[in-house]
Amino acid sequence: MTTKSSPRLFVPAVLALALLSVVPALRADQPAPDKPLSKAKAKYDADKDGKLSDDERARMADDAAEKQEEKAEKILEKYDLNKNGKLDPEEKAAWEADRKAAREARKAAHEKRQAEKEARQAAADAKKTEKDAGTDAQK
Repeated sequence: MTTKSSPRLFVPAVLALALLSVVPALRADQPAPDKPLSKAKAKYDADKDGKLSDDERARMADDAAEKQEEKAEKILEKYDLNKNGKLDPEEKAAWEADRKAAREARKAAHEKRQAEKEARQAAADAKKTEKDAGTDAQK
């Protein structure tokens, strides 16, 4: 007994396969995006075409993984007091406490800068208002 393929099932499958092979080709040929790459990403754009190829993305991912490993090594070096290669609950608590303190210090510094900026702006506005009032009084 022979079975015949239904054209209703065959045609959509062929179209789907065709689209899957065409879409990556279209993506590779598309012009550079309107929005330029960030500075961080632009340093990986070896061919300077304004977009990252798969190889360029892989290099960027490798560098990010390497930075994460270096960061983990520094954390272990500083907080792994018993040198067992991992953070025990007490060591992790110390690390988290330091992270929280650093985050709060950054937040306080940001709030201080913001307050100083607002004070400068208020002073500039007051000076402008005073100047405008003097100009109006002379008229």
